[in-house]
Amino acid sequence: MGSVAVLMNPTAGRGRHAHLRDQVARVLGADAEVLAVRTTEEAEAACRAAVAGGARAVISVGGDGTLHRAVQAVAGTGVPLGIVPAGTGNDVAACLGVPADPRAALESAAAALRSGQTRDFDLARLERDGVVRWSVGVTGLGFDTLVNELANRMRFPRGPRRYDVAIVLELARMRPRRYRITVDGVAEELDAVLVAVGNTARYGGGMRICPAADPTDGLLDLVLAGPVSRFTLMRIKPQVYAGTHVAHPAVRQLRGRVMTVECDGITSYADGEQSLPLPVTFTAVPGALRVLG
Repeated sequence: MGSVAVLMNPTAGRGRHAHLRDQVARVLGADAEVLAVRTTEEAEAACRAAVAGGARAVISVGGDGTLHRAVQAVAGTGVPLGIVPAGTGNDVAACLGVPADPRAALESAAAALRSGQTRDFDLARLERDGVVRWSVGVTGLGFDTLVNELANRMRFPRGPRRYDVAIVLELARMRPRRYRITVDGVAEELDAVLVAVGNTARYGGGMRICPAADPTDGLLDLVLAGPVSRFTLMRIKPQVYAGTHVAHPAVRQLRGRVMTVECDGITSYADGEQSLPLPVTFTAVPGALRVLG
């Protein structure tokens, strides 16, 4: 049996879960190997090396960004992923039914390791020019992407409020962009201010941007908002937390197995992490992620 590779982000959740390092050793035992990494690139490379070296599981201790790096290594391999939500939003963990308390999630992952209990979920496969990335949650492709880029650069305020402030700041320069969207072979061109592709429902610390997305149905959900005023977008925004924004006449939902999104000047953000510049083709891959528990 191989070791259990543990990817930890000590700064996730503003560092309030740094004590989990001691818990990992106690709960997972001698098989646990905490990966020595300093950057996101090193984190992803270390997870890939662990899987290639025969790790029997990878445990992600952090937020959605940490989880995203681990997913790149385990996608499609059958190597199970343990999720310990210790970040700020923890949207993916919530959508996959992982305990919200990180210590409870760690205990659950350890118990699943002993019993062999796992669950399979779909992933979104992102591809451009032969480069492949994977997303377990939501990929932003418009106004939300610009907000994400700004929020990631901000140091204050901390926590989910960063996104609220970034939204207000980005509204000042918001403009519709021309998109070409193809869903299962059917293409259309349209103007939009917000586009998101979801394998799960949530991003940004609880916003249910793709409320109907189900990571077990073999499909992806695309939600877009057409040209709207800043005032209208701000009126719609609070509804996103409940997922009721999709009832607004400016909002559309599309669903399919393969989607291509094209737009000039936009880089996709998958699970809150910078990914591929558009155009990007998204493919739903059933059962590509195996989760402990």
